[in-house]
Amino acid sequence: MKQGRIMTASAAPLLCATALLLGAGASAADINDYPTSARADYVFACMKVNGETQQSLEHCSCSIDVIASLISYERYVDAQTVLSMAQVPGNLGTMFRATEFSKKTVDDLRRAQAEAEVRCF
Repeated sequence: MKQGRIMTASAAPLLCATALLLGAGASAADINDYPTSARADYVFACMKVNGETQQSLEHCSCSIDVIASLISYERYVDAQTVLSMAQVPGNLGTMFRATEFSKKTVDDLRRAQAEAEVRCF
């Protein structure tokens, strides 16, 4: 009897998707470059806004997964920094509100959040 690995039907799509991504030059780190603490921070904040229920946990977890699939962690951090610094009054805040880089970075995050809203909520 020949021994081999048995693949369940539910594991096959995940394995195929991972193989396609890795074959396209993406590494495992590229697929999941958000640290757990960043994902947890997002989920906690999201649940605070959407109610602290099991359902909101599922929606918010889905949301950060979608965002992570659409923009890199570096871009996510850039957008969070811009949003935070844009609240500072005066010239310093203006620098973060007025630059093209800042606007594009925040727009990218907003588009990812909108897609996450459609897919997860």
